[in-house]
Amino acid sequence: MFAYQTIRSQREQIGEQQEFIAEQTRFMDEQRQNLEMERVELHAAAEDRRWAQARRVRMNHVKAGGSTDDEDETTPHDHWRVAVINESDAPIHQVEVRFNTVYLAAEVYEWNAHRLDLTSSPGERTMAPLSLLGAGRALLFVSQQWPPASVHNNRPVLHFTDVNGLRWSLDTKADLQEVSGNDAW
Repeated sequence: MFAYQTIRSQREQIGEQQEFIAEQTRFMDEQRQNLEMERVELHAAAEDRRWAQARRVRMNHVKAGGSTDDEDETTPHDHWRVAVINESDAPIHQVEVRFNTVYLAAEVYEWNAHRLDLTSSPGERTMAPLSLLGAGRALLFVSQQWPPASVHNNRPVLHFTDVNGLRWSLDTKADLQEVSGNDAW
């Protein structure tokens, strides 16, 4: 009889231990799931922060008609006028607009960030490519001139580096992409 009670007591202890282990396993599984959800949320928040400044940089563009040559005659060639507006709270660096990925802007001017008409007279001319564009500031990039049939092949793409050192490109379709070191300034 003593042996029977010992075996029964041991079985009860084993059952209790199995229940405890099952509870602990469920608890650890819940903790793992919670940690995984927190990790996903933290990753999403970090990704949002990484893209935050770049998303606040705008590029407005217009294909403009010919200009006046040295003899006050209008040329048939077309060109691009591109306003780059930094609406973020921090400066952007290494700012340039490339046309057909290889041509840099022929001229760069200070620009009023609130000006909507890209064909109006620009502000003071500045150097290109620009090493710094402050928060709330804007620039006007003017391309070289191309024959009307080929100007569409030379669409503008903005390249800049954010305050965290990440390099970005923004095209005329508002496609913002982080670019690799190969496209760095």
